Amino acid sequence: MPIVCVIAVLAAVNVLNNWLLRGQVAYVVVCVAATGVLLLLARRDGLTLADLGLDAAGVRRGLRWVPLLTGAVLLVLVLLLAVPAGQDVFRDARAVDLSLGQVLWRALVRVPFGTVLLEETAFRGVLWAMIRRRRGTAWATAVSSLLFGLWHLMPSRGLNRSNTAVGEVFGGGSAGVVPAVTAAIVAMIAAGAVLCELRRRSGSLLAPAALHWAVNGFSYAFTWAANRWWLAG
Repeated sequence: MPIVCVIAVLAAVNVLNNWLLRGQVAYVVVCVAATGVLLLLARRDGLTLADLGLDAAGVRRGLRWVPLLTGAVLLVLVLLLAVPAGQDVFRDARAVDLSLGQVLWRALVRVPFGTVLLEETAFRGVLWAMIRRRRGTAWATAVSSLLFGLWHLMPSRGLNRSNTAVGEVFGGGSAGVVPAVTAAIVAMIAAGAVLCELRRRSGSLLAPAALHWAVNGFSYAFTWAANRWWLAG
């Protein structure tokens, strides 16, 4: 029942953020509120801060991973930008037309206090710990990663139209929506497995959270800047 309750909360949040509500502030408010509900459910299920990777020792271990993870993401983005074949990744309508203030909001507020806070607490924190205690690490990683992939079904619906690289592979029309969404879900299942393994190896929720923020936050910044000063020609 606790696991079912967590999934129900996430389903409601997914519908709210991708269908019913609009606006950056509303998104962050919903994510923060949902995170609080999930932590209450975790406490009622008997999970401790150590189980969630949020105890003092876990935080210290996680902090040691932060420079390595963020540096690795920066290196990958720089290499993609330097190689012509990788530059289409940065031609993304979701970031190109933003103002500097909007980019900073997304990178420094929306991503860390909305996306990362909720998703890491839910999928690598609460769900992973609940399932791990009942069925073991392999089951926890498999189920959490599958649900993380499905979580991205609704946000991926317009991906082939907004991102040039995805559109070139699957087509930018309506026929490309289903294969693009399917590919996004599979990619997110794989990403979820990587983040779960990072959670296991580090013993901290901070490590996957740092990697998650670096990928999302730096991608906004690189995409915005690249289309103004690097790819403008």
